[in-house]
Amino acid sequence: MIHPNTEVRFISKEKGYGVVATKLIPKGTITWVQDDLDQVFTRDQVANLNPFIKKHLDTYSFTNKKGEKVLCWDNGKFVNHSFRPSCFSTPYDFEIAIRDIHPGDELTDDYGYLNVEMPFEAMDEGTDRKTVYPNDILRFHKEWDILIKENAPKVFEVEQSLIHLIPKETWTQFMNAVQNPNQMKSILECHYYHTTLLTGTTHHI
Repeated sequence: MIHPNTEVRFISKEKGYGVVATKLIPKGTITWVQDDLDQVFTRDQVANLNPFIKKHLDTYSFTNKKGEKVLCWDNGKFVNHSFRPSCFSTPYDFEIAIRDIHPGDELTDDYGYLNVEMPFEAMDEGTDRKTVYPNDILRFHKEWDILIKENAPKVFEVEQSLIHLIPKETWTQFMNAVQNPNQMKSILECHYYHTTLLTGTTHHI
């Protein structure tokens, strides 16, 4: 579920629609949680889908660490990519705001940790990275882990409207990891290890 203080708006011709804040979403706010209404498709199920349906699933879903396609039931599926994301995923099936997101600001993710199956060029944001690659999480997980550890304590400093969606066991693990950073799971746990052939080279995606 996406944070309630959000809505879908047209962003630009290049991006299309995206999710923006309708009220201030402070840094540390849980902005999305995978919940029981999200649809999860196994790779076998995806392979047997009508090609027209599969195209839409590929557009609006992400791939989890098991290689399953996860389709958000609400506006979470409209969150766009950014190399300077306002939100960041954790290995606990929820995302947090890594900066204050003001009304009208877009909620964005770095698709580099979402197990994309093919590279794609993204909008130039003045960053060194210009393209999202299937192996980005292998290349950047160490710095992303640091980012998560730096922002995780903020989760306990702000109001959390989505906390009731997080399983008790998962929340306990997260709390213990914040108190003992060496116990924090690596975002690398979100990686789907699948070998495929891309432009003649074997990559993990």
